[in-house]
Amino acid sequence: MQKAIIIVLCLSLFMACKNETSEKNVIVVNYPETKTVDTIDTYFGVDVKDPYRWLEDDMSDETAEWVKSQNQATYGYLDNIPFREELKERLSSLWNYEKLGAPFKEGKHTYYSKNDGLQNQSVYYRKVENGEDEVFLDPNTFSEDGTISLGGTSFSKDGNILAYSISEGGSDWRKIIIMDTETKEIVEDTLVDVKFSGISWYKNEGFYYSSYDKPKGSELSAKTDQHKVYYHKLGTSQKKDVLIYGGTPEEKHRYINAGVTEDNKYLVITARISTTGNKLFIKDLSVENSPLITILDHTKSNTNIIDNDGSTLYLVTNLDAPNKRIVKVDVSNPTSENWVDVIPETENVLLPSTSGKYLIAEYMVDAISKVMQYDYNGNLIREIKLPGIGNAGGFGSKKEETIDYFTFTNYYTSSNIYTLNLESGETELYRKSAIEFNGDNYESNQVFYTSKDGTKVPMIITHKKGLELNGKNPTILYGYGGFNVSENPRFSIAMAVWMEEGGVYAVPNIRGGGEYGKRWHDAGIKTKKQNVFDDFIAAGEYLIENNYTSSEYLAIRGGSNGGLLVGAVMTQRPDLAKVALPAVGVLDMLRYHTFTAGAGWAYDYGTAEDNKEMFEYLKGYSPLHNVKEGTQYPATMVTTGDHDDRVVPAHSFKFAAELQSKQAGNNPTLIRIETDAGHGAGTPVSKTIEQYADIFGFILYNMGFEVLPSKTKEEIKG
Repeated sequence: MQKAIIIVLCLSLFMACKNETSEKNVIVVNYPETKTVDTIDTYFGVDVKDPYRWLEDDMSDETAEWVKSQNQATYGYLDNIPFREELKERLSSLWNYEKLGAPFKEGKHTYYSKNDGLQNQSVYYRKVENGEDEVFLDPNTFSEDGTISLGGTSFSKDGNILAYSISEGGSDWRKIIIMDTETKEIVEDTLVDVKFSGISWYKNEGFYYSSYDKPKGSELSAKTDQHKVYYHKLGTSQKKDVLIYGGTPEEKHRYINAGVTEDNKYLVITARISTTGNKLFIKDLSVENSPLITILDHTKSNTNIIDNDGSTLYLVTNLDAPNKRIVKVDVSNPTSENWVDVIPETENVLLPSTSGKYLIAEYMVDAISKVMQYDYNGNLIREIKLPGIGNAGGFGSKKEETIDYFTFTNYYTSSNIYTLNLESGETELYRKSAIEFNGDNYESNQVFYTSKDGTKVPMIITHKKGLELNGKNPTILYGYGGFNVSENPRFSIAMAVWMEEGGVYAVPNIRGGGEYGKRWHDAGIKTKKQNVFDDFIAAGEYLIENNYTSSEYLAIRGGSNGGLLVGAVMTQRPDLAKVALPAVGVLDMLRYHTFTAGAGWAYDYGTAEDNKEMFEYLKGYSPLHNVKEGTQYPATMVTTGDHDDRVVPAHSFKFAAELQSKQAGNNPTLIRIETDAGHGAGTPVSKTIEQYADIFGFILYNMGFEVLPSKTKEEIKG
């Protein structure tokens, strides 16, 4: 059944328009009709209807037509937002500055990335003595519209060969191209059907990579749960690549990665059943036909080798150390009972890296970076002085280097590059961001609020200095809350535009993330997932109670697992926010594990097939299954990409269809489907700018603004 929403717009003279209906035009937007099918699944004796199951078929013409008609309705709405083009122009203007990456050396050359400003993809340059630096690799030449992007790069040990991966249309499936770095010529056939893979060279002879067998049916949605590691020898066809690990039917490892130590002596393999916890193996490459040695034969921890000194291995682990520690062990007897602490666990979460001859220990202190330098015996050398309160990262120079580079950023400081002298500890600004945004006019404040069960949760709130706490500030509350992912302060060009307009940007460090280690992560998984939603709801309530904003001026936003967060919160508390923006979300919690690599998320979610208790818990918060007839939900714009093969767009399709069929009142319920786009990585700059113009325009218009907030201090409601 078709439903219509009434959209009130000012036509001409909207700059002066207030509430005189005579100056307004009523525009009716019709939702496309979405058919229902009589599909029922039975879980533990309980029947569950799935009327929009047909939208899961991403290969059907019928689904394609539905996507087309939904986009027509959505863009018909967005095209009539009076300040949408102004937002796009400002986003483009602020985005248009030169962006440089830190230099790095491979072989006899030094490389760096650069984006002139609005290039869809950054270009790799090579420094040339006594002349202008030359373009080495330009991903903008891969496709006219920028939808083919550079995935990753890996140089052979001597730097003479580059293997790089590309993504087409945003898909997680990759191709690997092999290039002679001197001539820049492609030297052999392209490797295909590569997914969730690094590229790790063994000497200059070949490299290790990972992939799945190509699934039957749709490569964008069919299940892939048998990851494998291969070795590709240069000069041979991909058909002759050697299977190194994986593919045993009785033991499904959904994510397997292989890496060669810097000295070319060992191959390290991590094997995961889920996104958390891994087995760990090592193989001596200096001995022909050497066996694979087991370091850990279980998945009770996240443990990785970060370096070796001859036969001494250095590992970072959260085994018996929820906040992580660095240990060492000899490869001859590497199991956990023989580990010796190098840097013991502390009260703060450890994020280690290696830099030259040193260990760099970055700690998260309430999500803020603190960086320490150690030698390989665990002796503290110094604390690295950071330029402010925020997030540092990027450490990782090679063993022979004495200078490292790192970045520093926060919510109002664009990423600047610094040098670190590893011997003296001195830091120096190497490259200041060229963005024309004055962060001195903004401030971030960290608060600690109380969640439903009494847990204290930190949140950083950023806005213009001198903000009036009158409850009328347009506010975006952003969250993720899962998979041990930490929300550390980081600059966003788009959010800078939002704050220029007087907007508030609030990011809570809710449970399910990694800010406080394994205990914080585990407090937001499976049957504790409601903690995540409660933390986010409490964050919104804090902002309202302290007059940063009100429900009429609050938007909630999150992507992927954060899309689930927004979907769950808007269905549990439809009164909390005026606008909801679930992006590329996991929204069907009963079937998520049946698509692509979704079964690997079971550590965080559990599955509806585990047991009756887990099924009932998932169904109790699954956004798709908790849309109620006759409820007024926030103005909602679901966003997804038609090539998203991580969280398949069917989640968003079905959720949008449910909302459109049951929404009460006139709040719009739209879905914006980006074509030739995936889960987000590699999205062209041009598309990113358009997306944010639409998102900000949708938020502000539905909060009652008819002109941009920066253009008036008077509240204007449509």
